Amino acid sequence: MLLQSHIGEIASLLTAICWTLSAIFFEKAGRRVGSLSVNIIRIFLGVIFLGLTTLVTRGMFFPMDATPYNWFWLGISGIVGFFLGDLFLFRSYLIIGSRTSQLVMSLAPMLTAVIGWFFLQEILSPKSILGIVVSVTGIMIVVAGKRLKLNVPLRGFLYALGGALGQAIGLILSKKGMGDYDAVAATQIRAIFGFAAFALLVTFMRRWKRVFLAACDKEGMKGITVGAVFGPFVGVALSLYAVQHTETGIASALMALTPIFIIVPSAIMFKEKITPRQVIGAVISIAGATIFFL
Repeated sequence: MLLQSHIGEIASLLTAICWTLSAIFFEKAGRRVGSLSVNIIRIFLGVIFLGLTTLVTRGMFFPMDATPYNWFWLGISGIVGFFLGDLFLFRSYLIIGSRTSQLVMSLAPMLTAVIGWFFLQEILSPKSILGIVVSVTGIMIVVAGKRLKLNVPLRGFLYALGGALGQAIGLILSKKGMGDYDAVAATQIRAIFGFAAFALLVTFMRRWKRVFLAACDKEGMKGITVGAVFGPFVGVALSLYAVQHTETGIASALMALTPIFIIVPSAIMFKEKITPRQVIGAVISIAGATIFFL
């Protein structure tokens, strides 16, 4: 059965779809209330949604049955993935722009595969490597401009690379810390540590007033809430389920298809024009994703 033999890959694709939806709603909310407020509120809502889910499915709001091993590795994963990765990425947006930043971020599947090989002894087949290369090539075509300027500020490039590393290392640490533990509960542990890290940052920057004002903005909260459902709640839980059932490099490559899936919705919501280059890149990326299912 295709569903059973490729459940990890299917979960990865569903993750990319969820992250596409969350990105659209977070962008919309961020334009109203600011990215820092969006980040901390989305993770807080994620903790609540995840807790309510495990209360129904496991009879406990917090993952009290997790081992110290689970808490340690998943906690570090939450700080690296939810907190540091996003901070670096958003900082790179300010220096080199979102398009170039996303181009650097497209290296995440490659980084994940290499780190997974060293850290988890995951060995990819030639077919899987080909699938990753083709998918990433398509993504790079989509996010690259007509003329990619390679003389970007080194600081901006390093921030974007930090974002890619945060995503890659966060995924690897998640798989190490989760084992066969419940994916939803594992996601909540990551979210708790990510929220704690953002709370410390907001306190240090004295931004709590802005966060509370954002929480009172009805339109902003609508976007954050819907984004939180598809992002820190369903999306991240699916991503952890995916890495439980396939190699992290493959999962990362399929999750990285978000820029492909976002083309049409973004064009509709934000009146952005779809270019031939984006169509070509999308076709190549989808062809690469298809290789994993052959």
